[in-house]
This record gives sequence, structure tokens and C-alpha cells, in this order.
Amino acid sequence: MALKTTKICSTSSGERLDVFLAASIPGLTRSSVQKLLETGNVTLDGIPVRKNHRTSSGEIYSITQDEPDVYAVEKQNIPLDIIFEDIDLIVVNKPRGMVVHPAPGHPAGTLVNALLHHCGDSLSGIGGVIRPGIVHRIDKDTSGLLIAAKNDKAHLSLATQLSARTLTREYQTVVHGNVKNDTGRIDAPIGRHPTDRKKQAVTDKNSRSAVTYYEVVTHLNKYTHLKCRLETGRTHQIRVHLAHIGHPVLGDLVYGRKKPELGMSTQCLHAWKLCFVHPLTGKYLELYAGLPEYFTDVLAKLR
Repeated sequence: MALKTTKICSTSSGERLDVFLAASIPGLTRSSVQKLLETGNVTLDGIPVRKNHRTSSGEIYSITQDEPDVYAVEKQNIPLDIIFEDIDLIVVNKPRGMVVHPAPGHPAGTLVNALLHHCGDSLSGIGGVIRPGIVHRIDKDTSGLLIAAKNDKAHLSLATQLSARTLTREYQTVVHGNVKNDTGRIDAPIGRHPTDRKKQAVTDKNSRSAVTYYEVVTHLNKYTHLKCRLETGRTHQIRVHLAHIGHPVLGDLVYGRKKPELGMSTQCLHAWKLCFVHPLTGKYLELYAGLPEYFTDVLAKLR
């Protein structure tokens, strides 16, 4: 059987490498990834990776394995709200409720399915067959801006900017309570929740540094409208950090209140601004996505 080398770029930090690769490459289980690690068939910059390695955003892993069965991700004609597009990249405004890439339980209807239909074969292969072009991710129920690369050169440049923290990602949200300080910095490490594997938590155990900046837009009775900027990009970072300081995101039934309020049963969180250097032209880009209807409806109710 022929051997094949696959390159996968990590878009998050702090995740166990075997878990990340098993989720990224169809047909691979965690046990099979662990065997590949043991035999030196997973490398980073040409050096075999240890079994206990945890991912860092922007790292590119090479996985050598027997040629896997063909795995096809369906191209689907799903409308896209395109904010910017050229021959190197595309930036879309993802709606709330859309999963970014296929995963167990979500084989279709994802952003990747839509991108494959729109872009054809012109997506970077670094993300693997189920994450073509995907440079970074946002949660299913978070709306807003997301970049996909159309070639490997653009993908590597954007991943490097993400890792160097020069790719700026800003969000808007409504949180519970009256946030006292007009601006603030939350510096608290995030890792897997000690008892619930589906959640993250502020913890000193098996965690990575995480920093979020926030700014008050306006106070709304018992709620506050905030802008948040990520310095790091941990899983669920804004939601975990804001809950940690006592101001959980409105509608976040995982980290906040356990029942819907103001008609919100998913988090009121929108990725509204992206700033980065174009990977080929060198031009500095600032891109915006206006607040979606669900968000403006909440603000109207609170006013």
C-alpha cells in the first residue's frame, strides 16, 4: 500500500495533538494517531513530535500514513455572505447556527461545504480534506467574520500572523450585569474543564495562557454591551473569560445562565472586525460585519 503525507495546520492551542489529528483526518482514531506518534510518523518542522505534545496555533504537522480511503466532502450550494474575496483568500460573515467544517453529527450544511461549492478546487490543502482553507474557527452559535485561504502560501502567511498575534479579531457581545470598568484585560489560563470534557475552564492544570481585552460600549440596565479583542485564541475563550469575571454572555447556556433570556438560547456573540496584512499584496486590511438581526433585536429590547 502506498504512503501518503498529509499536512495539517493547527488553528487552536492547548489541544492534545492526538485528539486534534483524529478529528482532522477522516478514518484516523486516537489510538491510530498515537501509533503514528510512537513510530515517528508525525513531524513538526521535520522533527518527530512527542506523544504528549499539545497544539499551538499556526503549527503545521506532517503525517505519513498508508493511503487512506477517499473521503469526499460534499459541495453544497449554500448562500454565502462574502465580505472580501480575491484569488488568494475569502472572508465570509458566518451566520449563527452554521458549523464551520464537517464533524461527527455534522457531515453537511457546514461552511466548508458552501466554500467548496463557491471556490471549487481553489482552497488551501493545509487544513486537510475536511478543513480546506480554514485558517481559524468560530463556534457554531457565534456569528461573524472568518477567513479561508485559497492557496498554501496565503494560508501559511495568515497562520503565521495568527500565531504572532498580529491578526486582530474583535467581537461584540451582550453580557449579564453592569461591568464597572470601561476597559479591562482578562489574563487567565484556559484548559479542559476537570469534570466536563465538552467544556473549557479557567484552570492552572494542563492549561495555556489566555488574554482577552474588553471595552464597554453601553450599559443596558442589568446588562452591558461590550467589545472584546482576542490576544490569544483558545477554545470558547471569550465565553469562558467573561463568565470567569462574573459577566457571562447573554444566551450562553453552557457557561452562563441555564435558561433562555430575552429570546436568546444561544450566545449573543458576533465576530465583527478582522484586521490583517494581505498575504500576497502586503496591504493592511480592516474588514467589518455589521451586527446581525438577532443582536440588534436584543439591543432594541434592552433600550
